[in-house]
Amino acid sequence: MKRFLLSALVMLIYQAAIAQPTAERIRERLPEGTTVHGNIPYNNDTLKQHMLDIYVPANPKENMPLVVFVHGGGWIGNNKYNGISYMSNTVASILNEGMVIASIDYRYAFDAVFPIILQDCNKAVSFLYDNAEKYNLDTDNFALIGFSAGGHLASLMGTSQNNKVKDLYFDGSFRPFEYKAVVDFYGPTDLTLLPGNEDPESPEGTLIGAAPLLRPDLAKAASPIAYLDKNDPPFLIYHGEKDNIVSNKQSKLFHAWLNYYEIENAMTIVKGAPHFGPMYDVDEIRTEVMAFLSKHLK
Repeated sequence: MKRFLLSALVMLIYQAAIAQPTAERIRERLPEGTTVHGNIPYNNDTLKQHMLDIYVPANPKENMPLVVFVHGGGWIGNNKYNGISYMSNTVASILNEGMVIASIDYRYAFDAVFPIILQDCNKAVSFLYDNAEKYNLDTDNFALIGFSAGGHLASLMGTSQNNKVKDLYFDGSFRPFEYKAVVDFYGPTDLTLLPGNEDPESPEGTLIGAAPLLRPDLAKAASPIAYLDKNDPPFLIYHGEKDNIVSNKQSKLFHAWLNYYEIENAMTIVKGAPHFGPMYDVDEIRTEVMAFLSKHLK
């Protein structure tokens, strides 16, 4: 019952701003000529949450850059259509720039306590790496975009890739590439500072299987700031001024640590913005995101 209530709460939060997206609604908003490879299994099994979608721009070329979208939902809800759905202008710009998009699913923390949830995400990208020739992907030009819990996971993927931590990957699934850029939309970066840090049944508690303040070791291992070093990729960070779900202090702290390690980064606190939604898809932010991706994906 508690699992149901927790998941329902996250879903209600997201539904309050946008209708639940579907594959059909996503296709309607894509640039003309976009090719969609839907529901591709990435782990050689039949689990619904072990699937990804690939969006290929019209007039594809060889060795195209790849941008991987990681959806939010408190680690316990939503799917690979969510971030894509309310960022349709940014999605169109990425595709029109000749970049491929992959949107991935992963198991919820109920059934995939950290690090398993991250192992799913890393496995999805390993699949894309292994199938780069099939989809004309340039393995030297992979980037990540994540939203909320997906921003947390994308930041973890970006900061930990060069650390080669065995526990963050399924056996034999690590691939030797470097992420060239990460765009983090309002993602948590230090689990011990989240409001449910004393509750093992909060989303952050569910993620690690314990109250973060009672298991700071687990909370640290699941926090992007724990893996930072000078060799990490550039970050572009956005967080809402009025975010009452994930405090923008999470991004401010991450920004400060990135500066400490002299990692290229930029952070914008979006005036008046809440936790998520189409206000992050406006022209000003879209233009900045595209300039960032175009700079680092060559």
